[in-house]
Amino acid sequence: MKRPWGDLPGDDPARDEEQAAREALDRRRERLETVAELETAGIDLAPAPPGTHRHGDDVHASDHRHPHQHAEPGQPPIVGIVGAGAVGTALGVALSRAGWPVHAVASRDAGRRERFRAQVDVRRAFVDAQSLVEEVELIVLAVPDDALEPLARTLRMYGGQAMVHTSGALGAEVLQPAMAAGTQVGSFHPLVAFADTERAVEALKGATVAIEGDDRLLALLAEMAEAVGARPVRLAPGSKTAYHAAAVLAAGGFVALLDAIAELGRVAGLDEQGALAIYGPLIEGTLGNARALGIRQALTGPITRGDAGTLRSHLATLVAHAPDVVDLYRAAAEREIVLAVGRGALTPAGAETLRASLASVD
Repeated sequence: MKRPWGDLPGDDPARDEEQAAREALDRRRERLETVAELETAGIDLAPAPPGTHRHGDDVHASDHRHPHQHAEPGQPPIVGIVGAGAVGTALGVALSRAGWPVHAVASRDAGRRERFRAQVDVRRAFVDAQSLVEEVELIVLAVPDDALEPLARTLRMYGGQAMVHTSGALGAEVLQPAMAAGTQVGSFHPLVAFADTERAVEALKGATVAIEGDDRLLALLAEMAEAVGARPVRLAPGSKTAYHAAAVLAAGGFVALLDAIAELGRVAGLDEQGALAIYGPLIEGTLGNARALGIRQALTGPITRGDAGTLRSHLATLVAHAPDVVDLYRAAAEREIVLAVGRGALTPAGAETLRASLASVD
């Protein structure tokens, strides 16, 4: 009799065995698909215990020298770059052209990985950063500042390796979680605007690279900076944030100032290119004077002459036609007053008159 809910197990042993085999095969297929997905995502299914390193089924202490890629004696180290954005790609191009072998790149962004590989002749490309660590001697983390510490906590180096980051604001200590016995950490910050790869690579020639880290690593980082045409500068301990804030003013801050100049140029009937053509030589001349004479001595204009009426006239025009520029103008004028007093071009009484003028226009 056929049961409405089907046969019970045991009614047909041969069919039960066949069904069980199919189910076992389906479960195995599902497991393999899951394993493949995890490996593609860079997830280690059998992580080695902390302080150890895995080779196949064998686990070793992690303070031995890395067993994989090593440069020949007297040759640059084998480099791996984590991060295939603007900074990582430009560094990869510059190092490769300088004869420093860039063996691998790691990025979770497939498009960026492929763009990197199109410009840098790398042998390996990874989703997972730890996979890159397994194969190189010098690891360069070219990732956003906020990602550095979380990333470092997921990585484990081996004896004989070094790791550096390219942040201008953070110190080398942010990489300490990735360290093991016999490893070194540092930072390598090129003072370059990375808006375009080729322009950045060209700008590295003659640029400054701030280096920081273990004493033994500094010589290598200085050599790397010189290889791409830059000048290495060693930062004093604890100075990184101030150094980076100055860099932001020199780059983004200066662009903001240029934008304010262009806005005022529009009031005078100039388009952006016209404003740059007119005021660019004045900017370049001022920078040349600062280099030749010093910053204080390069200061010129109405504030050095104590022209309070000119300041009032400027502010009235800004309020009427470019109100977004008022605060920037006032802040710059306050700094100029300090400089003028410091060099003796303006008396304290004259400074107070100028400050009153700055405050007189709302």
